[in-house]
Parts: sequence; C-alpha cells; structure tokens
Amino acid sequence: MASKMWERKKNHVAHCVVLPYPSQGHINPMVQFSKRLVQRGVKITLVNTVSISNTITRTNPTSFEIETISDGYDNGGLASAEGIEAYKDTFSRVGSQTLADLLLKLQSSSNPVDCVIYDAFMPWVVDVSKSFELKVAVFLTQACSVNSINFHAFQKSLQLPISDTEILLPGLPKLAPEDLPSFLFKYGTDLGYFDLLLNQFSEIDKVDWVLANTFYELEAEVVDWLAKIWPLKTIGPCVPSMCLDKRLKDDKEYGISIYTPNAEACIKWLDDKPKGSVVYVSFGSRVGLSEEQTEELAWGLRDCGSYFIWVVRDSEQGRLRKGFLESSEKGLIVTWCPQLEVLMHEAVGCFVTHCGWNSTLETLSLGVPVISMPLWTDQLTNAKLLVDVWKMGLKAIADGKGVVRRETMKRCIKEIMETEKGNELRNSAIKWKNLAKNAVDEGGSSDKSISEFVAALVL
Repeated sequence: MASKMWERKKNHVAHCVVLPYPSQGHINPMVQFSKRLVQRGVKITLVNTVSISNTITRTNPTSFEIETISDGYDNGGLASAEGIEAYKDTFSRVGSQTLADLLLKLQSSSNPVDCVIYDAFMPWVVDVSKSFELKVAVFLTQACSVNSINFHAFQKSLQLPISDTEILLPGLPKLAPEDLPSFLFKYGTDLGYFDLLLNQFSEIDKVDWVLANTFYELEAEVVDWLAKIWPLKTIGPCVPSMCLDKRLKDDKEYGISIYTPNAEACIKWLDDKPKGSVVYVSFGSRVGLSEEQTEELAWGLRDCGSYFIWVVRDSEQGRLRKGFLESSEKGLIVTWCPQLEVLMHEAVGCFVTHCGWNSTLETLSLGVPVISMPLWTDQLTNAKLLVDVWKMGLKAIADGKGVVRRETMKRCIKEIMETEKGNELRNSAIKWKNLAKNAVDEGGSSDKSISEFVAALVL
C-alpha cells in the first residue's frame, strides 16, 4: 500500500467511501447520511461486505456507487463465524487487505476518493485509509450519551466492574448501574461485544471528524463535553427525510434492506383503526424475548383493551401459546413490518420498544410516545433517556426474574393510551419531533454540521 497524494482535476467532485458495519441497524443510518451528502453534490461509494451484499432483498434506486469488500465469511457473515471474537479478528485482517485493493482501484479512477467514512466498530479502517493519505471520518451509530459512557470505560476512568450505586459523568444525568450499557453493568457477560464497543475508540485520535447520529438539542450537555476532546459534528437524526424536513424527494425509507417487510398487510389493517388507538410492539432484529416473557407480553396485550400490531420473528413464533391469536380479536401479529410507515400512521398511539438507537430516533422523529423494554447493550441507557430525561415514555419494570409481567404491561398501555399522563408524554414526544425536524431542516444544527463537513472535504 504505497503512499501517494492523488491529483485532483479542476472539475473534481468530492468523493466519499462509506463503510457501514455489516448489520442492518448500522447500514441504515449511514445510508441516510450518505443521501444528505449526495444532496450536496458529493459522490458516494457505499461499501458492504460480500456476505451482506448477498442477502440484500431490495434496493431502491440510489445515486450511490456500490462496491464490496470481504469480511472473510462471504457465505454467511457473522452467523457462520466461530464467534464474535473470531469474526472481529478475521474481518480486521481480510477487510484491511480487500479495502486496500478497493481504494487502489478507486484512486486510479477518474474521480478518486477524498474521504473514508467508517463505522466505529471497524477501527482498522483508519490505518488503511491513512496509508492512502485520505481524510477519515468515524461514524458513531449510538447516542452521544452512550458513546461517552463507553469512552470513559475505554479510558478506564469508569472503573469496572461497577461498584458505585450512583454514576456521575460529565454532561450526563445521574445514572444507576442498571442504566449503563449491559456489557458494563453486567461486566464479563460477553467480552467479545464488550471489546467491540470499547475498541471503537482505539483510533479516534487519528481521525479528521467524528460524526454522531444525534442532534445537538437532544444531547447538548454531553455533546459540548465530547466536542472539547473530539472534532465532533452532530449530523442526525439519520432517518428518511419524509419523517423530518421532507427536503429529499421521495425519501420515505432507507432503501437497502436484508429483510422483507409485510407492508401491505400492516398498513391496510391500520387504515381501519381509529386515530391513536393502536399499540405497536417490536424488539428489533437482534435479540429475542424468552418464552416466559413472550407469554406475559402476549396476555398483557390481549387484556389491555387496545388494538395492537406485534412483530414476532419467524424464529420466535413457536413461543406463542397455541390459540393466542384466535383468542385476541384486536391484534395483528407479523414477522416483520415497515416500521417507519407504521410509526407515521395516525392510528398508532404508542410504541412498545427495546429502545435500540435507530428505533429511538425514529419514534422521536415521529412524535410517538414509548413503553420501554430494553434488553441489552445501549438499550438500557436509551430507555433511561427516553423516560427520565426526554420524558416521552414509561418504563415497563421487570420483576426479580427479569420478566415484565402482564399486569405491568397492561397498566403501562392504559396509562399512555387513556390518561392525562399519556397526553403529557405525547406532548413531550411532539416537542422532540419538532426539534428533530428543525435540526435537519435548512439552517438547523445538523444541517449546518453537514454543510461544514462537505465544505472541508476538498480543502
């Protein structure tokens, strides 16, 4: 990988290579950010792994160039690896070589690359990119609050295992141990993912920009603190424009998906329901509920009196007691659905969520109050923010076995759907919806950050 400064022609168009971590939840926000760059005249080459590229089931027309690199597991990705540690090590080794090959090819083209934007989960990208004398931006896919907590753990200024009953960190609310990301709160439970989360900061002192998928007004205090140590720019929420400012024409969905949502059935069912009458329930694509939790949630939904849509993946359908659907006249269970369309629908009045960051930004951008049921990693911290800081939801408190009981779920749903407290949460959600729209709209905080980033690309 010989170092060389590539000459730009007079009509050179700023060109960014964008590398998401090979997971749907990481691809989506980076694709949305890329659309904002294309709107400003930047050429984008989106780079997926071969394994992810092979599983994409639908791709809307985009103005991106599409390329692939190898993670060393072309026929199955992480699922075919011996574990997260083996995957991480192999991806670093094979990915470094195949990325170098790709950059060499692109630098020999008529429009060479100016900058590589990489997902923080792949810190090895930095040295490869710098060997080509390229500018580098790291893309943080989690909340700045979570990034700050993990960074303190990386620096060892947050001592592990946690012994304090109260955690005080700059720019953050007072946290209990159970409000921390699960790999810190339950230190030692999964060291592979623990290393992945902490090592995302291992090369951060070498990058030219730190791009965060949030907006300033949402996390102002912690953003101000991080901006003193990183070249930080808030550029979110990275969700389709039709949820926010509507400046990107026809940008209604992310456009690249490894799942096939049952869009028609969901929307048709919602169209027949009164405004604000439906509870939407989804726990993302990664972690499932236990059989006991599935049953408790099922009966809580059946007994709450509200309509509900519940996303239950194929692999989890067997956890539903036989006859449950027949006993519930108000429910629709699907294996997947178009979440953005569902949250945008006026019939939806509440979102029961695992509080993944993408789902959090989506519900926040669309003004839908939540019932939080966090399962692992950053979801615990996001739930704390949604309920206690942004005040747009309730937390469904689990019992001593870690199970949210049916009575608890029923009580939470009724409180949001039927009481004055629910109206207060809804008003708060609408406040954040308006602030999110303003951030990405012309002249907003995120819009300015993106413009500044683009202006600096070819300096």
